[in-house]
Amino acid sequence: MTQTVVVAVDGPSGSGKSTVSKRLAAKLDARYLDTGAMYRAATWAVLQADAQLTDPDGIYKIVSAANLEIVTDPQAPSISVDGVNVDGPIRGQEVTKAVSAVAAVPAVRQLLVDLQRKIIAEAGRIVVEGRDIGTVVAPDADLKVYLTASEHARAARRSAEHAADHAATAADLRRRDHLDSTRKTDPLKQAADAVVLDSTELGIDEVVAELLRLLDK
Repeated sequence: MTQTVVVAVDGPSGSGKSTVSKRLAAKLDARYLDTGAMYRAATWAVLQADAQLTDPDGIYKIVSAANLEIVTDPQAPSISVDGVNVDGPIRGQEVTKAVSAVAAVPAVRQLLVDLQRKIIAEAGRIVVEGRDIGTVVAPDADLKVYLTASEHARAARRSAEHAADHAATAADLRRRDHLDSTRKTDPLKQAADAVVLDSTELGIDEVVAELLRLLDK
């Protein structure tokens, strides 16, 4: 395997992207980047400033002024905004409900995509997860994976992770899937040359083993 390796892992919420990507990065002795956390951190900054989610110019002004610091260690990834660690707050319901609106602002996407590409270039060996990695952020990745699972499985995983109601979680996943796949700029979609993996009936180790096999090829 070459010294430089970029793996792009895309897919909807609850498909297992984060767990798989972190474990794969550790196996490869690579860095790990959760681009979704970057959009969540940007959303946290917007909410802290009491900005209107219907004001794209105002959103961009806040996000462009925020200093995002990303730690790409797969064993202990973290993200801070202006020196404040936001690992916990960005996973809360307030951010979850607002993140699609912030992520839909084209200028915000361009800003964060530029930062993501800089992190990838500096890392050399990295596993990157998100919704537009294989199509936009890293179209020349060595391996592109579209990780998916049934809606029931995704809702079950996410509700267990956050100790939330299954039906409410399923409804929120459907809402986010719709918003992310229909936005005009960089929508969630499978790259034409991506390998599709359905993790509904697979364990994390099985998915990681398959990705390592694909990389070895």
